Amino acid sequence: MRISQILSKKGSGVITVGAASTVRSLLATLDEWNIGAVVVIDEGGALAGIVSERDVVRRLHSGGADILDGPVGRIMTPIVHTCSPGDEIEGLRETMTEHRVRHLPVLDDGALVGIISIGDVVKSAIDELETEREHLVRYIQH
Repeated sequence: MRISQILSKKGSGVITVGAASTVRSLLATLDEWNIGAVVVIDEGGALAGIVSERDVVRRLHSGGADILDGPVGRIMTPIVHTCSPGDEIEGLRETMTEHRVRHLPVLDDGALVGIISIGDVVKSAIDELETEREHLVRYIQH
C-alpha cells in the first residue's frame, strides 16, 4: 500500500502553525483539532519543523511556564523526517520505529500534501490483515 492510498481515504488536510506563533496558541490549535502534532511552516509557507504535545511537555519541564508565551520555533523539532505519496507504507513503519517519530509530513516536490500518523499506519496494517482474512475465508468456503 502506498501513502497516496492512505491520503485518499483520510484526506490531505494538514493543520499548520507559523514558527513565530506562541506555544500557547499552538496548544489551542492542538485542542481545537484534537490532534497531537502540527507541522510548523516558515514565512514563505515551507516546512520549518514539527511540534508535538510531547515537545511542549518536555520544554515545560525544562523551561517552565515561560515557554508558553515564546515562539513555537524554539520548541519545534527542526529536522523532520518526511515521506512522499509514492512511498510504500512498509517503509514508513521502519522509519517511524527507527527514528521514534509518530507523525510524518507528506511532501510532493517540496509541497506539503498531507501528514501520516502512527495511527494511520496501524489502521492500514489492520485493514490489510482484514482483507487477507476475508480472502482466506472465501477461499476455504469455496
